[in-house]
Amino acid sequence: MTIDPHPWATELDSFWAEVWTRLSRGVRDRRAPARHPTFATVSPDGWPEARTVVLRGADPVNAMLEVHTDLRSAKVAALRVNPRAALHVWDAAAQLQTRVEAQVTLLTGADVAEIWARVPDPSRQSYGTTPAPGQPIAASLDYDKTPDQATFAVLRCQVEAVDAVHLGPRHRRARFERQNGFSGQWLSP
Repeated sequence: MTIDPHPWATELDSFWAEVWTRLSRGVRDRRAPARHPTFATVSPDGWPEARTVVLRGADPVNAMLEVHTDLRSAKVAALRVNPRAALHVWDAAAQLQTRVEAQVTLLTGADVAEIWARVPDPSRQSYGTTPAPGQPIAASLDYDKTPDQATFAVLRCQVEAVDAVHLGPRHRRARFERQNGFSGQWLSP
């Protein structure tokens, strides 16, 4: 009999708790795999778009994730048309793939002033690039970084579902949905 090195993957409750432990660690630990999830949206013209973001908040009680972005970015344009996103994290040490489906609320202006006040200056440099993110430039460094709170946005991601796969000695997969209180359902891996 093979002993599973990750016993948290054997029960739905502990599996769910481990997913949130790993997501929360991504907010606190710069080296944690969940620190830089892939964030996917669908462009206004229907193309899938995926990019790496920095996870800035993880609230397991309210099933909420938070990402910061420039208000003028393509992901914001996509979310204004379809306010849904997927986040993906691969955690090699845990042999855990986490896919999150979320409804996204865009917060700007006065709604993010307190958050902006806590953003360190090196991070602020990402909000206020001229020209705006994704705009054509003549040479690779033909842009300026001038922090501007008016271009700072918070993406509040209300988790609707999580599909988690543990690739241990025996693969395990579960789906957790808001509509059933995230109680979980085992799925064939």
